[in-house]
This record gives sequence, C-alpha cells and structure tokens, in this order.
Amino acid sequence: MLKSISAQIHADLAHQNGFLGNGIGIAFLDTGLFPHRDFYPINQRLEAFLDFVHHKSDCYDDNGHGTHITGIASSSGMIGQKYLGIAPKSHIISLKVLNALGNGDPASFIRGLQWIHENHRAYHIRIVNISIGSPGCPEDKSSYEILYHVNRLWDDGLIVCIAGGNHGPRPQSISIPGNSRKIITVGSSDDFMKILGSRRLPSHYSGRGPTASCIMKPDVVAPGTNIYSCGLHHRYAIKSGTSMATPVVSGAMALLLERYPFYTNKDAKKKLKFNCDHLNTPRSHQGWGRINVARLLDLPSL
Repeated sequence: MLKSISAQIHADLAHQNGFLGNGIGIAFLDTGLFPHRDFYPINQRLEAFLDFVHHKSDCYDDNGHGTHITGIASSSGMIGQKYLGIAPKSHIISLKVLNALGNGDPASFIRGLQWIHENHRAYHIRIVNISIGSPGCPEDKSSYEILYHVNRLWDDGLIVCIAGGNHGPRPQSISIPGNSRKIITVGSSDDFMKILGSRRLPSHYSGRGPTASCIMKPDVVAPGTNIYSCGLHHRYAIKSGTSMATPVVSGAMALLLERYPFYTNKDAKKKLKFNCDHLNTPRSHQGWGRINVARLLDLPSL
C-alpha cells in the first residue's frame, strides 16, 4: 500500500508536519489519467489534460499506467488513507503521449515536452515526471531530440524526474532519456523482491549505470516493486518498475518545494544528493541511496 511506502521513506513525517505538496504542479507524461475518486475534486486537482495521441479534450486513460503513477505521487486517499500519495495536495497536469498499449512515437512525446516548455509558468508546473523510456541508441536522431527537449525543461528551472528503466541488472542499462546528465534519474530500491501480478520483469530489473557516456546513474532510488495505486474504473492496481519509483521521488520533490519554495531545481538536486539512506548495493544500482523525506525536509525523525 502507498501508506507503507510513505513510512519507508518517512514521507509520513512530512504529512504529520503539514507538508502535503499544496499548490505544487507536477506534469505527468504518460498514458493519460482516469478521473479516479482519489483525484477528486477533479476540477480543483487537475490543472490541465492534453492528449497528444487521439486529441480528445476530456481526461481519460486507456491503459492504466498513467493513472497508477499519478496516484503514487498525488492521490488524496479519499477512499482510504492507505492509498494516500506522497504529495496528496499537489496539482496535476496530465499529458497523454502513449497509446492504449503503452507505446508512443517520439513525435508525440516531443510535442508534450514542448508544451511544458511553453506553458509551465501559466500552469505553475515545478516538477516533470517521466515514467517512460527506451533502451534505444543515444546517437540516433529521435533520442538526440528527446534529450534536447528534456534538458531544456531542466534549463527552464523545472525539476525533471525520469525512470532509469527496467533493463537491469547489466551495466549501462539506463533507459533514454534517463541517461541525461542534468535530470534526476530514479531506480528501484527493492527490485530484488518477488514481483506480484506480473511475469514480465526480471529480478534485479532496475537499470544500472554508468551510461554509455560514463555518467554515473541512477541518481537516487525509491520503492518500486508491488506498488498499489489508483487504477481504472475507480479500482486499484498493483504494478512494479522504475516507473513506480519515479513518482515517489516526484512527490517528495513537491514536499521539498512546499517546505522551501525558493529552491531552484539545482538546489533540490543538491539537497537530495546529501539526504539519502545508503543501501548495501553498488553505486551503479543505488546512486546516492534511497530517498529519505524526513532528512530532505530537515524534519526531526522519530
């Protein structure tokens, strides 16, 4: 349950101290958003929905992946507190760039990135969550273009959190665009666990660094295995992957920006670097370690 994830990374202490991500906009580029009850009142939580696949105006999700990752970061826990997200009062900006199969073309993804670049101030976007990636070649044209637009969002001052991918445990298995030097690349801290509800992910699935350019990645890890979150038709679903770990970090960044609203994205990344729990795994797996929200927000721990 999300409640146990919050306890594991000490986000529950942030909630107890009144930090809920209030007013912080998180943009999610994914399969869309089902208007789950845990996002109600939807007209107050959802700042914008953009469909770059079928160009519909009403929010929807024909896959479930986007709803699930949005719930991890932003669920209000209206139905039950055990489903409370990491930043339950954050604002949601949902950009559908993937189809019903969870696939997408680079052009749709790039259009979503361009939209954020052009509109982040108008919609008060501070954080961008990208729980998608590709093991493609960094030298090909589409990978280069995606990295350019991702890096531009970081240069805009946004905190960009990107999944490291599920192609581990071999070295140099970080997905694109998680291989960007600038952004925060997220791995899974618990990829050794038995995975429920899926046979698709191997044990120790979390992407490992370094990148092909010798950049040490991931930057940070968070729980990503057997995560219960919002699903389609007001139900809940269990999913695993670095896709699930990434919104844990995005939600934590929303809490940090509420605590320190003057922080830049560089400030946030530096703060994160020195406030993680070191795990007994190589640097190429854990980065700086597992995120610790209490330390991140300078809260007294129990």
